[in-house]
Amino acid sequence: MGKITAAHTSCSYCHNSFFVPKGGFLFSQAKQKSKKWKLQPLTGKSQMINASTYSSRISTDIPLYEIPGASFDRYLENKPRVFKAIFPDKRRSQQLNEEEWRIHMLPIEFLFITVWPVIDMRLRCKSEGVEYPPGIPHDVSKVLELDIIRWELQGLDDALKPSQFSLGVKGSLYPDRNGPRSRLRGQLQMSISFLLPPMLALVPEDVRRDVAETVLRGLLQNMKNKVNGSLLSDYGEFKREKQKELV
Repeated sequence: MGKITAAHTSCSYCHNSFFVPKGGFLFSQAKQKSKKWKLQPLTGKSQMINASTYSSRISTDIPLYEIPGASFDRYLENKPRVFKAIFPDKRRSQQLNEEEWRIHMLPIEFLFITVWPVIDMRLRCKSEGVEYPPGIPHDVSKVLELDIIRWELQGLDDALKPSQFSLGVKGSLYPDRNGPRSRLRGQLQMSISFLLPPMLALVPEDVRRDVAETVLRGLLQNMKNKVNGSLLSDYGEFKREKQKELV
């Protein structure tokens, strides 16, 4: 795969794509087409005056059961383990460095277009209220931030390429211990902006918006299910491991 260019990061929360996924936010064994489209970051607001923009946001708020010696804070510090819990298919992901992973996503369809997204995702832990995302109380002990920082869409013909495109993700996950019982809280917001190529400009705006918002909601819900399911399941295994170490 060629070099993946840097993502546009002007919005406070961003994410994935305006295409319809075959099977959600999972991975695929499909062969990638030879043609590639490398997205470039936007360089000025004037370029996006007539852009179509879509966004969606979802949150999670579920009980969190911690035990002494195996706090959720300690679990979040193991970023490779957290990543594996959310994206378990090793065949479709590659660790780039301590905080970044490359993911070959499932092929995605939008109307008559099919692409193969490749994304670079960063997981970063923050603590003591330093540089917390907006809306997170500073007394929260630790926050895990999730970003898409680079991407590439493979499989688009020249006639289907938007002249400008911006996509990304920025989410957060943290334990909230302020109430009578601990809670696992998180937010994830996705947004896209693009100037339509001629072929897509023929599609009515209400149709494009319905498709885009449906896809964004589906991707967000899939990610939420991963957190509520496999991530908490792996945290349960983490607690059992720590208990055995104390025996």
